[in-house]
Amino acid sequence: MNLHFALISLLTTGLLMAEPSARDDAAWLRGKGILIFHDTFNREETGNGSKAIGNGWNSATADRVPQIKMADLDAGILKIHSATKEAGHAAHIHHDAGFADGGAIVRFRFPGLTKAESLQLGFVDREEKSIHAGHLCYAILSPSSITLSDHKTGVMNLDLRKRRQSYLDRKEKLPADLEDLLKTKQSSTPWKADTEWHELILVTEGDEMRLSLDGRVLSRHRSGGFAHPVKRWFSFLIPGTVWIDEVGIWKVN
Repeated sequence: MNLHFALISLLTTGLLMAEPSARDDAAWLRGKGILIFHDTFNREETGNGSKAIGNGWNSATADRVPQIKMADLDAGILKIHSATKEAGHAAHIHHDAGFADGGAIVRFRFPGLTKAESLQLGFVDREEKSIHAGHLCYAILSPSSITLSDHKTGVMNLDLRKRRQSYLDRKEKLPADLEDLLKTKQSSTPWKADTEWHELILVTEGDEMRLSLDGRVLSRHRSGGFAHPVKRWFSFLIPGTVWIDEVGIWKVN
């Protein structure tokens, strides 16, 4: 299935409806943006290495455990099964992006093969030196909630991270001012995960991040880090098992 054209068809016939008060982000990306990357995963992987997925994808954790296959391309589906324990890190897979405003459309499924499956996806800029490992902003889909998080001016900001870690190391409660600040950097919305296929849209527009599922905006949050001028990578962080059928990355400016 071509995700881009399928979404256009569904939106045109009115089968996908956004909340009346919310931005229709599929239409926004289609009407204002440029499709800069698209993948339907209709090929075979070339081993277990960092570039084995092909088409420009890079697995930052694959080479930690070269004997374990964490990414399997099977009948047009990228099946990710993280060797989190063996690698000492959840599976981290990314692709070049490059935009200020824009986003990604992803068709995904939790296959129910591992306990408490979750998916973290978002944007990274390794050239930004004020944050740990370039982590800018993410959406996290857990079994019971969706969280949007500004890491750039929150937990991954190097100064805040250093201050926060000192309290964590001592197993002490964070001071009120730091705790209150970090609370403003994210928002959570109740959501119940299932094992069905879903169309997910994650966008940043100015200082706002929005996440839609199946044509409906479920979560939105404003924070300064979302406005970072260059989202150089689109990134998946997967601690368990996720299947991905299609990915499109759009640049609006």
